[in-house]
Amino acid sequence: MAAYRILIVENQREVSNLLRSAIQTLEHDLEVVEIPSGEEAILDASRNNVDLLVTDYRLAGITGIELMQKVRRHRPAAKVILITGMTDRKVRKEVSEAGADAFFIKPVPIADFLDAVERHLGLVETMLPAEPISVDASGERPSLAELMVSLRQELEATAIYLLNDRGRIQARAGDLPDSSMEISLTASLMAIFSAGQKLSHLIGQLVPSNWHIFNGGEYDLIFAPVGTTHAMLVVGEGLAVQERVLNTFHVYSTFRQKIEETLQALDVPTVPYIRTPRAVPETVSAAERSGDELEPLFEQARKKFKPEEVDAFWSKATGKHKTVPPNSDVLSYDQARQLGLTPAEEKS
Repeated sequence: MAAYRILIVENQREVSNLLRSAIQTLEHDLEVVEIPSGEEAILDASRNNVDLLVTDYRLAGITGIELMQKVRRHRPAAKVILITGMTDRKVRKEVSEAGADAFFIKPVPIADFLDAVERHLGLVETMLPAEPISVDASGERPSLAELMVSLRQELEATAIYLLNDRGRIQARAGDLPDSSMEISLTASLMAIFSAGQKLSHLIGQLVPSNWHIFNGGEYDLIFAPVGTTHAMLVVGEGLAVQERVLNTFHVYSTFRQKIEETLQALDVPTVPYIRTPRAVPETVSAAERSGDELEPLFEQARKKFKPEEVDAFWSKATGKHKTVPPNSDVLSYDQARQLGLTPAEEKS
């Protein structure tokens, strides 16, 4: 008999198969049962043990929350993971208030899903010791992904992002509640990162240590540097509460050095990104010339010319062009005057 029994209730067969296959990759003694409807799941829970219920939010004739409540009447200790393709904020609020242990939006991030399965079944430690990450006896260093997942667990955060100084995501654990905000959010944070780097340099800080805390309505943000080339974004509910901020600072400080060491071991550039100046072409227009090149022209324009110099200039200029032959069909003004074709001149 398996040590733990997991019930997957999902009316989309391909999703159910994917979750089952993913769970079966875990090196634990697990029994995974797939059931397509809520009614069958309730009947199964009344007859068999359920350690973990994984259910879609929307089922035929019943919601995942209603199924969770009915299953827990038979199995009060059952853990519940809800998944849905709906991104409505009201749904997320309903799920968070219903008491589900975890909630994922489709497509389900498999790594985070498996992490939630292990944590809620008690298969991994949920609270890290004083030295959270250390090199084991084999001398192997924890991966960046492992560090991110561990940090997220310790802080009980919704998501954690590691960004470089160009605004690119180097590593992540979890997802933003609203994924459509990711691009605009990271762009805004990089403006903060750049300003913090400049200010740290101005006051003589070798390693920037500025923290930015945002108390949001739906979730809070904490943004802090990792060395001089990276920064960490922590997203979650209640992170801005004073007691949690102090704990976050302590936990983050213990992880920061490990993350920096891992980046160096991966040969990730640790020198701040500097834009290479655009090469100046050999042939440029007058508008692109430097001030030194234009100064002789300005000096010549400011010079006052004598009348004879002006006459000489125009004589030289006109001499370079051929004289246009006269048109025999066109009368000059003098010729027209001699023929009496011009208006009579007024006598003064």
